[in-house]
Amino acid sequence: MIRRLTSRLYHDEGLSWRALRSGMWTLAGFGGGQALRLVVNLALARLLFPSAFGTMALIMVLIQGLNNFSDVGTRPAVLRSPRGDDPDFLNTAWTIEIMRGVALWLVCCALAVPYARFYDAPEIAAYLVVAGFGSVIHGLQPMRILTAERHMSLRQVTKADLLSQVITSVMLVILAWVTASIWALVVMLVVGGIVRILIMLWMIPGHRDRLQWDREAVHELTSFGKWIFPSTILGFLINQGDKAIFGRYLTLTQLGLYNIGFFLASFPQMLGSAIVARIMIPLYRESPPGAGPNEFGRIRRIRFALTGGILSATLLVAFLGPWLVELLYDQRYQQSGIMVTLIASVVVPQVILLGNDLPALAAGDSRGFFYLIAVRAVLFLSCFWIGSHFGGLLGALLGQAVGTILSYPALALLARRHHAWDPLHDGVFALIAVTVLSLILFPRLDEIRALAQVG
Repeated sequence: MIRRLTSRLYHDEGLSWRALRSGMWTLAGFGGGQALRLVVNLALARLLFPSAFGTMALIMVLIQGLNNFSDVGTRPAVLRSPRGDDPDFLNTAWTIEIMRGVALWLVCCALAVPYARFYDAPEIAAYLVVAGFGSVIHGLQPMRILTAERHMSLRQVTKADLLSQVITSVMLVILAWVTASIWALVVMLVVGGIVRILIMLWMIPGHRDRLQWDREAVHELTSFGKWIFPSTILGFLINQGDKAIFGRYLTLTQLGLYNIGFFLASFPQMLGSAIVARIMIPLYRESPPGAGPNEFGRIRRIRFALTGGILSATLLVAFLGPWLVELLYDQRYQQSGIMVTLIASVVVPQVILLGNDLPALAAGDSRGFFYLIAVRAVLFLSCFWIGSHFGGLLGALLGQAVGTILSYPALALLARRHHAWDPLHDGVFALIAVTVLSLILFPRLDEIRALAQVG
């Protein structure tokens, strides 16, 4: 029995088995990568200082913001397009990504000084000129990575990604030890990108990229991407808006402590996002839930399994947060402990709703996806800023959860339009989450009240 299941797991090309393999490789890759990041984070916490993490958070806000502000949707376009395996289409997508990377670096250089002045941190300007060049390197990533994702063949991608992370992490720790400076983090943003590309080209077989400009491919990419572009801008505001706002309300040391807490607390949610992003678009494309009860049932079973695992891990992190920080970090970082508990708690609604928006992308409805992200961004920024202004750090975190909950009707409407809304899934896990979080948070009310004084 076990031998037959193992054989099917490795060789069966059915949709469910391919999705399972893809999810397992994503779990292995992301889990291994985050474990490695944790080890490196602990080493850097001893080699550097809390404010370095706050400074780096502000650098990444701009870098990731520029990347999101110029995203034309190449990845989802390749995953869903009928031409996703066409060399002309892939070459054109690669050419666009290179042009985008160069443009991003130039914009980053232009914004470096005013951005540093805005946060009253003049040293950030020089860091940004170097760190921004990582966008040029990122634009050179081979399209064979997306081809592998399109077919849910992630074994070699995962192995190559882990190997590149190991090499880059070792180089980063050595450089931080030698320099004892944030420059180690900045330089490795560029060097790490180069290492990753070289390893991907070496380990992953497939399409050999070259510069090309196919007009039909450009038309398809831009037609699909015209709604993805503003969606990613708003997505940046959702994903990085907390650090951008906290940069004005907290000191760099406090922001660094928050970043440490966020790193630990968001691990399960980030893992879930990685798995969902890699398998659900191909899954929705090949087995749309509106095609019949069998397809809807298959999607429901997969989502129940994914949400159950990710939610369990999130609640466990919320429970163990202070203990984890006490075990892993020195006294300078202990305030991050209760932050881990609260951040993990407020991302629970996001965990429950993971993947509800992807049927729209799989169906090519990038406009509907944009409208949803717009609603989410407005609610998130409004609730988060109001919470920050009137309630400090604690109020901001509460505002984040409220914003996610208020956006649910818009999310349900979009999912229902594509026959993917599953109120049973959402209701069951919401009930479980409320019950468990009540048991976790009530005994820690004194620590939560103390945190209310931050910011």
